[in-house]
Amino acid sequence: MACFLLLKAVTHTDVLAAVHRKSIMEVCIFFHYAMILVPGVAASVHQVKSFLNHTAYLSCCFPNPQKIDVRDLRVFWQKGTEVVHEIYYGQEKYDNLSPKYINRTKMDMDKWTLQLLYAEILDEGRYKCIIQHSNKGSPKVIHTSECLLHIIANYSQPEIAQLHTRELKPNEYLHLSCSSSGGYPEPKEMTWLISHENTTDRLTYHMNVSQDAVTRLYNVTSKLDIPVPTNALTNISCLLHLGEQLGSLVSVPLSIEIEIKDMEQVKIDFFGSLIAVIILITLLLGFVILKKNRNISSTSQSVSLAV
Repeated sequence: MACFLLLKAVTHTDVLAAVHRKSIMEVCIFFHYAMILVPGVAASVHQVKSFLNHTAYLSCCFPNPQKIDVRDLRVFWQKGTEVVHEIYYGQEKYDNLSPKYINRTKMDMDKWTLQLLYAEILDEGRYKCIIQHSNKGSPKVIHTSECLLHIIANYSQPEIAQLHTRELKPNEYLHLSCSSSGGYPEPKEMTWLISHENTTDRLTYHMNVSQDAVTRLYNVTSKLDIPVPTNALTNISCLLHLGEQLGSLVSVPLSIEIEIKDMEQVKIDFFGSLIAVIILITLLLGFVILKKNRNISSTSQSVSLAV
């Protein structure tokens, strides 16, 4: 329908030449081929990964067994209904390109590979390569292939922060957070690793995820609340899972050690202070009682003298 309307507009515009009308008709034919599977032409999907703002390499995977001259071929790259790149019988053609791909694509005809420059997150998606051969007759599609582009942006190394400033004490809680930022795609989960002696506990809590509205990059944070470790040296790390093929990122471990002798010293200090207070109170009570007894004795002696 879009092609029909476009042709209708061109037909009623006297300024455009007939050659240009023919070019638009050829574009419509290519879109038609892009929407259907042409019998006898193999189509396969190739997974492609590219880092953000780097060059993405999309292969047409065309072996060209007959060694057909590129001047007898038309090569189209499309994403949905958008024209990404076009080679028109050996020459690059820009008339039909989508504006966002202008000056961002190059075609390596030796490797049949499209180079997409400065790959963005919005560039993710399915790209189709269509090759048409013209040989003494109407053009014929001889090859199609597809690439599924995934964009990757590296997350920062996860970083653990303590959410309290005072000194850690036994029988209290340890409050920690772990954060990582500026990555893509969205990670799977964040796991806390708590290692002491010869054991490691894995804890998974809710992960807060936010996405920047402009850059589309993700920031993630997870929080941990556990009793203060007191029995041995404890190492706490957080592990960010990015996916099966992207691996994981681990933080620098946070080491916590409150030795038993320190705990005993705390007990000694506590009980020592308590004993000192008790002794002080006892002395004060003794002094008060002694003074009271003296007053009573003095009163008794005065009464005796008076009698």
